[in-house]
Amino acid sequence: HHENEIAQSRCAHGGDYVRVWMHNAYLDIDGEKMSKSLGNFRTVRDLLASYRGEVLRFALLSAHYRTPLDFSAELLEQAQATLDGLYATLREVQVAPPAAAVELADEPFYRALCDDLNTPIAIAEVHALAKALHKAAPGDKPALKARMLAAGELMGILQQDPQEWLQDARDDDAISSDEIEALIAQRQQAKLDKNYSLADEIRDSLTSRGVILEDSREGTRWKRA
Repeated sequence: HHENEIAQSRCAHGGDYVRVWMHNAYLDIDGEKMSKSLGNFRTVRDLLASYRGEVLRFALLSAHYRTPLDFSAELLEQAQATLDGLYATLREVQVAPPAAAVELADEPFYRALCDDLNTPIAIAEVHALAKALHKAAPGDKPALKARMLAAGELMGILQQDPQEWLQDARDDDAISSDEIEALIAQRQQAKLDKNYSLADEIRDSLTSRGVILEDSREGTRWKRA
């Protein structure tokens, strides 16, 4: 089958039009092989109605391409949560990465991708960089952030603005950003007025609507749960 695909594609395009052919293992849906005959397939268009493209990409990258992948709602939710955590790390580090390019040849994540596109190992290296970024001294953070972004770029992830990612409404019925900001302002005024019960009530109300507040010396930030 694969050889026939290559033969007909080369004839249709008048010669080689890709340098590498990679054939992935089966994609299962909730434990069963995805197939038209079973009627259990899902289109990318349908999935994009509920999930961002980067979430789909990350879910697929989580397994090696030659390993069967059980594609499920749980897998997508885990991918969403993982990306949220990585973007939260990037948002915490406000320093700009250095202008000098990252030397990819020296990076473990690059070597993993060069080794038969081992995306699970590459993703593990991204997590290691995020952990190091949390613990790093201020002077070391810019270089670590640059390495984390470089790893993400190679895999097509982590290139969006972290604040926008964390505040993006995934549901049309979700509370709007303007309403959230207005409630945060009301909460801040309540705290200034020492009306702490009202401040707590506003925080709890936002939490129940899927909004997490993060207080710091610089003010209050928020993200969607």
